[in-house]
Amino acid sequence: MTARAADRARYDRATAHLDAPLAIVDLDAFDANADDLVRRAGGKPIRVASKSVRCRALLERVLAKEGFAGIMSFTLAESLWLARSGFDDVLLAYPSADRAGFAELAADPKLASAVSVMVDDVAQLDLIDAARGDGREVVRVCLELDTALRLLGGRVRVGARRSPLRSPAEVADLARAVSRRPGFEVVGIMAYEGHIAGVGDSLAGRPLRSRAIRLMQAAARRELVERRAAVVRAVRAVVPDLEYVNGGGTGSVQSTAAEDAVTEIAAGSGLYVPRLFDNYTSFSGRPAALFAQPVVRRPGVGVVTVLGGGYPASGAAGTDRLPMPYLPEGLRYDPQEGPGEVQTPLLGSPADDLLIGDKVWFRHAKAGELCERFDSLHLVEGDRVTATVPTYRGEGHTFL
Repeated sequence: MTARAADRARYDRATAHLDAPLAIVDLDAFDANADDLVRRAGGKPIRVASKSVRCRALLERVLAKEGFAGIMSFTLAESLWLARSGFDDVLLAYPSADRAGFAELAADPKLASAVSVMVDDVAQLDLIDAARGDGREVVRVCLELDTALRLLGGRVRVGARRSPLRSPAEVADLARAVSRRPGFEVVGIMAYEGHIAGVGDSLAGRPLRSRAIRLMQAAARRELVERRAAVVRAVRAVVPDLEYVNGGGTGSVQSTAAEDAVTEIAAGSGLYVPRLFDNYTSFSGRPAALFAQPVVRRPGVGVVTVLGGGYPASGAAGTDRLPMPYLPEGLRYDPQEGPGEVQTPLLGSPADDLLIGDKVWFRHAKAGELCERFDSLHLVEGDRVTATVPTYRGEGHTFL
């Protein structure tokens, strides 16, 4: 029996009393992935990206482990909810225009001390000030640096279009503007190199493409190491007591942690290890989050149909954004239909061994987005479900 076949047998036994559709997290794999992230971080703390987890119980579990500290959130409403729930170090990784949220933040000492907000433009400070109302709490601010690699005099750009702040002078100027403005305090810098951390460099069957990605990432690392260090020096000249410099992501933990300028690493997808994280030379994780759909039809030889399953991930549209039929091994989509909103036909010889009501296990393309489809996660240890916990959705929250 292969390792994957053994996992399928375990998951089927663990959930035999449960009807699909359902989602699980294999805690043995989850904990092993967490330990590997800590090992790769080399002693620097890991701030957990909540958008990749979207489950309070699992955020609590990983933050209880040595080597993890703090949350990187994705909306202001989520940040305030987490802070009210007892998480005392929440960095909002994206700018917000949530005026009601800013009014609440500026009026509550507990929230203001627990949550830091992202800023890359003075106009965002204006919005916060206009939203304050009577709130006079100091708002903790993190500045974001653009990490994109620019080549040929800027005519070629590789990397996400995020912050407009690129040079040490630009970031230091904004730090100065924040420091001079009553009601704000610069506490950190964030620089997320998604073109390194979030792009796999070992694509099956595409050796030339993989080599090109590795060459691009090597060049991007060299450029960013020097520029990030210069930015940190420039900002520390304005804010000597800067609390943190956040960088990295699951795919670049060890290389980002090696930078002296970086004090903490961000990671989250490496806990669940969705299918987009199969293609890296820097690490190999264990799939921890899966969902199961029930077989509801057997249209013919070599074909079964499961209920639902059309759960595409965000990003540029492509087959890599689709869930992967994972267990039993050897199933594939019908190219004429793909994964459907209500039903999904699957092709392959393993279909002939599946009966009505059997489960087919899938892996989502991205990590936390799976939790927007399910209101609970069944936590599996060995071949038993030992707990069932709500996702954000199960607690009544769809933050974005």
